[in-house]
Amino acid sequence: MDWFNWVNRELFLHGLTFVVPAAHVIGLLSAFDAVMHARTPQGSAAWALALLAFPLPALPLYWLFGRSRYVDYVEAIREIEGNVEDELADTRDNTLRDFLLPPHDQRHQEERHERGDPREQVAKGDERGELQGFSALANFPLTRGNGARLLINGKETFDAIFAAIDAAESYVLVQFYILRDDALGARLQQALLAKARQGVRAFVLYDDIGSFGLPRRYRRELKGGGIAVSGFHGQKGWFGRFRINFRNHRKIVVVDGRIGFVGGFNVGDEYLGKDPEIGAWRDTHIRVEGPVVQALQLSFLKDWHFSTDEMPPLNWNPVACAEDRVALVLASGPNDRLETCSLLFAHAIASAERRIWIATPYFVPDAGVFSALKIAALRGVDVRVLVPRRSDNVLFRFAPYAYLPEAREVGVNIYFY
Repeated sequence: MDWFNWVNRELFLHGLTFVVPAAHVIGLLSAFDAVMHARTPQGSAAWALALLAFPLPALPLYWLFGRSRYVDYVEAIREIEGNVEDELADTRDNTLRDFLLPPHDQRHQEERHERGDPREQVAKGDERGELQGFSALANFPLTRGNGARLLINGKETFDAIFAAIDAAESYVLVQFYILRDDALGARLQQALLAKARQGVRAFVLYDDIGSFGLPRRYRRELKGGGIAVSGFHGQKGWFGRFRINFRNHRKIVVVDGRIGFVGGFNVGDEYLGKDPEIGAWRDTHIRVEGPVVQALQLSFLKDWHFSTDEMPPLNWNPVACAEDRVALVLASGPNDRLETCSLLFAHAIASAERRIWIATPYFVPDAGVFSALKIAALRGVDVRVLVPRRSDNVLFRFAPYAYLPEAREVGVNIYFY
């Protein structure tokens, strides 16, 4: 027995003499990779330090969670952008021509000056400049002629979604992070199958991790009814299945290219307040009409093409809504060359003059956004952040408390719902 233990110990020690230096070499190479491919400078520095100092535990974590620039997804998105470039150019130049905001140039400044108070027109010019900043972050132009209706609970949201699906004439696009086989999921399934029997095309895209418990039977019944169904896998290939941090959290429904829904609700009974552990669920969705719907279905089309290599024909001819609202869709993702969402939030906060009211389930702002909130409060803007006292995610339940002392010091008010 002593001899056996001695052999095992020697083998272990010899193994360490090989594994540890190899881990440091691979950690060094991975640190270079982190510098080149992590999405933010902060992430690059943190991963590089961990890989150099603690390569053995850091290496598997980095290659599973840390490498954020997903090359195959970026290539797929650029491929579809190239494939539909002519069609999108035609959409922008022709079908969207009547919905684009007038250009911000001297001619329009002079026209506005002739129509009213110069001070008011200068303010409007400044506002147009702010909107230009928002539009520059998106891949679809800022448009007018849109309609929007706020939906503030699950019943109102899904009643509106099912009403739109019931009225569909050509196609329905459905994309959710979480799709469950419960009462609400069954209702969605039956609504789509009923439309498929009427000749309406339907496409369902769900996230593989978010909808992990979705049974094959549910998907098989959809496919058997003529509905195209796909999971969003993250990166393609066997190894990509383990990249669980690359998820698709979009919640989009588009009907006939005319009506769209986007917001915070997934498909599950808990979103209707039927989970006894969670209780009442407060979330927000938006029903939109007009040319902004084209941007929602473009976002869906890119994700669908990445998942299936297919590009179904869709309606790209927008119809104006009498409300004539200005709207923009910014669909962020790992293919973004900039941190678009953070820049959007920082720009919106910096543009605020009277109030900034934020409702969010998870309040974990990056340094830039939190600094913008503090500066806004210091210049007299009414800054309020509303977060849930009870969260469905344990990891983020206590995160807001970390910001409380510094927020209070400068006048950023954090409230618990």
